[in-house]
Amino acid sequence: MRNNYAHKEYGMLTAMYDTSAPKKPTNVSINRDLLQQAKEHQINLSRALETRLAELLREHKQQQWRQENHEAVEAYNRRIETHGCFSDGLRRF
Repeated sequence: MRNNYAHKEYGMLTAMYDTSAPKKPTNVSINRDLLQQAKEHQINLSRALETRLAELLREHKQQQWRQENHEAVEAYNRRIETHGCFSDGLRRF
C-alpha cells in the first residue's frame, strides 16, 4: 500500500485562516471586461477573492508539506515495498 499523499486534505477539515477576523478594505486592479462580466453574473468579488486565496493558500501549504516530508514518505514507501504492510495477510482485497 504505497503512500503517495501521506496526509488527508487537512485544509478541508479545518479553516486555513481565522474566518472570524474582521474584513479589511483593500484596492485591487481587475481587467475591466472581467469585472463587467462578473457583475453581470452577480459574482460577489470579495467572496470570490477570499475563496480563491484560501484555495491558493491550501495548495501552497500542501506543496510545502510534501517538500518537508518527502524523505519520510519515500522511506515509508521503500519499507512497505521491502517488508510489506502488517495487514497484508489479513486483507481480502
